[in-house]
Amino acid sequence: MRPTARVEIAVEDLAGARAAAAAGAHRIELCASLLTGGLTPSLGCLQVVRKSVAIEVACMIRPRGGDFVYSDDELEAMVRDIGHARDAGADGVVLGCLSAAGRIDRAGLQRLVAAAGRLPVTFHRAFDAIADPDAALGELADLGVARLLSSGGARTAEAGAEALTRLMARAGSTLIVMPGGGVRSHNAAAIVRATGAFEIHSGAGGPVGGDDAAPGVPGTRWHTDAAEVGALVRAVGDA
Repeated sequence: MRPTARVEIAVEDLAGARAAAAAGAHRIELCASLLTGGLTPSLGCLQVVRKSVAIEVACMIRPRGGDFVYSDDELEAMVRDIGHARDAGADGVVLGCLSAAGRIDRAGLQRLVAAAGRLPVTFHRAFDAIADPDAALGELADLGVARLLSSGGARTAEAGAEALTRLMARAGSTLIVMPGGGVRSHNAAAIVRATGAFEIHSGAGGPVGGDDAAPGVPGTRWHTDAAEVGALVRAVGDA
């Protein structure tokens, strides 16, 4: 009998972290600004989350929105943020960097993995922008990346299930391939069954608010839905 897949939930605040933990998630990915795809959370947020939940906390390391091609200065900021995350008790870091040619930025990634030390590194969905995923997967393994978050190059993990299955077969035991992108309780079990995934990633929530918080200041933020987290955990448990 295959083990139940572990569930990772992306959250952007303490309330979301507590909701995910209480609903049975195995790990959270802590970000700021999930509505822009996730950015590095503040050190204070990471510290209060770490002391408030017992499950694993992976910290997003992404200095800005937009593409994943970073300057030396941005990479230096990421190295420093990795150090802060490690010192604050994070269980892992989530990051990605590409070259202008749309390949893995090998030198940049080496620098970030070295900064992480013993912290497991997850390479995020920047991977899904790469034209040759098979070659890139080998590079990630060679550089010591522990986990890949991917939709299989599609808009959603459900649509990319065939590609994800191929990536998992190619990765073998060298790294974990974790489906993510459009994963919800209604399709999580099917994705796990189709791909054989041992871990799965979801936002399990969505935007709330809408009116400006102040004139010209958007009032929308991300809300983690505890009921959806619980339903997703149960669905994966039955897969």
